[in-house]
Amino acid sequence: MINQAPIRLALFFGGVSSEHEVSCVSAAAWLRALRQPPCAGKYAVTAVGITKEGHWLRYTGPADKVADGSWQADTAALTPCVFSPDRSHHGLLLCREGGAPEVLPIDVAVPVLHGKNGEDGTIQGLFELAAVPYTGCGVLASATCMDKAAANTVMDAAGVPHCRWLAAGRYELEDGLEAVCRRVEAALPWPVFVKPANAGSSVGISKAKDRESLRAAIATALAEDDKVIFEEFIDGQEVECAAIGNPEDPASVFATRPGEILAGDEFYTYDDKYKNGVSQVVIPAHLSEAKLDEVQRLARKAYLALGCTGLSRCDFFVERGSGRVLCNELNTMPGFTAISMYPKLMENEGLSFSALADRLIELALHKRKGAY
Repeated sequence: MINQAPIRLALFFGGVSSEHEVSCVSAAAWLRALRQPPCAGKYAVTAVGITKEGHWLRYTGPADKVADGSWQADTAALTPCVFSPDRSHHGLLLCREGGAPEVLPIDVAVPVLHGKNGEDGTIQGLFELAAVPYTGCGVLASATCMDKAAANTVMDAAGVPHCRWLAAGRYELEDGLEAVCRRVEAALPWPVFVKPANAGSSVGISKAKDRESLRAAIATALAEDDKVIFEEFIDGQEVECAAIGNPEDPASVFATRPGEILAGDEFYTYDDKYKNGVSQVVIPAHLSEAKLDEVQRLARKAYLALGCTGLSRCDFFVERGSGRVLCNELNTMPGFTAISMYPKLMENEGLSFSALADRLIELALHKRKGAY
């Protein structure tokens, strides 16, 4: 039997994003998983850290230093690099002092990058230029899911139910703040959730209960993005599905049974997700079998409607009283930390973290050309 050479894999983490630290924790989990069966020996892994200032560095040190952020201080393990868009390079250029750049070809890219500059289509576009396969959603699906106004518009057109919403750009809010506030008040009852259109993990989200808090919430959202989303408050149970698969083979697209997170705050905040550890994960969610089926079906519908490939986490509300299932959003690179819902949902379906990583890489390598 002929032994195959390991698949050359580059894993990207960190990034110029408010979710830099979470990306590092997720990446450390990935790096550990890639050393375990069925990944062990199958992949030759190169880790590439992107600093908050946007410097790209190949990192050869331990995963634990990625998780706690100390990797940047491990200078002996760092080599400046860039990802080349030149298809003849098909990978990284290592920039050693005093010499010509060294080409490091790769076969597949794994962008474990959350939020802006990571899951918004930007780095996906770079991989497209280089013709390097990559895990996760393509340029358009990444950008659409990242922009809540764009995603809501697609869901409206596809018949995926979600809450009532409005959007306003910075130009409207700075020139006519009170007019926008009146429009929000006329369309949505209090309280109103106010969100930056392009931000992840609950960053910049506020719950406005009157005109004064609405103005403050708009200022908070504008600190993160140039577009603001206003959504009606849903008194509902928050549940999540993990979806996986490539749309060119729709029959293979799979959504898990929903789970839920019992938040430790008034709503599920960034700290609750990643820092304070007071939230509890329940799989399957506390719903009837019929309602679990409905959420699962709508997760798959939303995933396909938004053109997702590889993976996404699909978040829903199940409204108390009416039982309405409403899609909140799809996250195209969800957290992969020890407490993250996506890998826990997949583990509940019998797929270990390492097996999940292997499956996502396999999907990237077998993605139909032009299906990005």
